[in-house]
Amino acid sequence: MPGRILQTDAFVLLRRPPADTFQFFSVFSPEHGGLFVLQRIPKKPAPGSQPLDLFDEVSLQLESSNQGQTWFVREARVQERHAAIGRSYDALRFASALAGVVARNPVPEESRLQVGALLRAAFTAFGTSARPDIVFFKGLYCFARDEGYPVKQEWAAALPANDRSQVAVLLNQPLSAQSAPEAEVSRLQRLLEDYLRGHTEVLLD
Repeated sequence: MPGRILQTDAFVLLRRPPADTFQFFSVFSPEHGGLFVLQRIPKKPAPGSQPLDLFDEVSLQLESSNQGQTWFVREARVQERHAAIGRSYDALRFASALAGVVARNPVPEESRLQVGALLRAAFTAFGTSARPDIVFFKGLYCFARDEGYPVKQEWAAALPANDRSQVAVLLNQPLSAQSAPEAEVSRLQRLLEDYLRGHTEVLLD
């Protein structure tokens, strides 16, 4: 029986240690959700295909022989390489954390386009902003909201007034206009993560 063929655009979220001649990746497709893909490690570059890297936006031609449990990369073309993320340890750390959250959680079909837009905006911001902590906070909040959880009505509404005001600034003001201390952002991030662990099915670790 011939294998299934899939053509899709995707974001590279996780890269696992290579085995033999293959590199393993978790990617997110706004059309198909999370996919586990394997790309052959070439001895020399092959025409028509590019090696995948973390946070890439890519166009993929995939083939599966096991009903889509795993996919082999037949062709990969990088549309956007967010290489600037790797130039900052904090940007890399926070971008990896957000990518990991998306990779660990199955995204329902009705939310996939929003999550795809979120990843594009977040990866761009991680590569250009001096405040990756705020980018992560906004990304985590928006991911939970797009998954249908009442983070505004339930979590934010229950915060003290000063915290509610600070959360509103973090979510709504441009990154370039923000000056919240890192310790304050970290404290609010922990409160949000505690809520998600205790009241939702979002897998954070």
